[in-house]
Amino acid sequence: MPGQAKYLDPKIVRKDVNDYVLKLGFHETEQAKALRIKTSELPKSNMMGDPTESAMFNVLLPAMGAKKVLEVGVFTGYTTLILAQAVGKDGTVVAMDITDEYPKVGEPYWKQAKVRDRIDLRIGPAAESLQGLIDDGQEGTYDFAFIDADKPSYQNYYELLLKLLRPNGIIAIDNVLWDGDVLDEKVTDEDTVALREISSYVYKDDRVEHVMLPFADGVTLVRKKA
Repeated sequence: MPGQAKYLDPKIVRKDVNDYVLKLGFHETEQAKALRIKTSELPKSNMMGDPTESAMFNVLLPAMGAKKVLEVGVFTGYTTLILAQAVGKDGTVVAMDITDEYPKVGEPYWKQAKVRDRIDLRIGPAAESLQGLIDDGQEGTYDFAFIDADKPSYQNYYELLLKLLRPNGIIAIDNVLWDGDVLDEKVTDEDTVALREISSYVYKDDRVEHVMLPFADGVTLVRKKA
């Protein structure tokens, strides 16, 4: 049985507002829309990123002139596809996931959209992949990064990504409101606690400027100070 994609059952934004945004709030390519619909039919579709959030990246990245992007957590690669479109023909998205089970779902759509050659898919622990990039001398060369993977590792990913990011580069941190559960101190599961901790950590970090946006499932944009 298919699950319920979070963007279809929002907890942060009112349902009627969300429906209006899905109708008029952004454009999708034919391939992106097809992958979004395919993903929504999967049992774990709740893991899919919000399409409005991806659309924001599609506006933001070209404005930044972003050509080198890091994505921690791929799932079926809907957001990966949008990022690859946003960086243009001479851009690269290093997309990291622990398994290729779900990226295989998205790969045909990447090919149909003619962005497969822009996506460097790396399967394995993301922290190891990120450290490998650092060891390869790529510190300070990436424009944008997106974190949407295992929540207890968010802080570790954040530190590794800050090293790889250029000055004034941006990290987007997903799920920071977590259906509102972060507000309820009685909720103490590992993921919720980790999400509270990363928000507190970023708030106290004088190396960056940040803003938490209360849409989708909550996303924080973090700019590395020059």
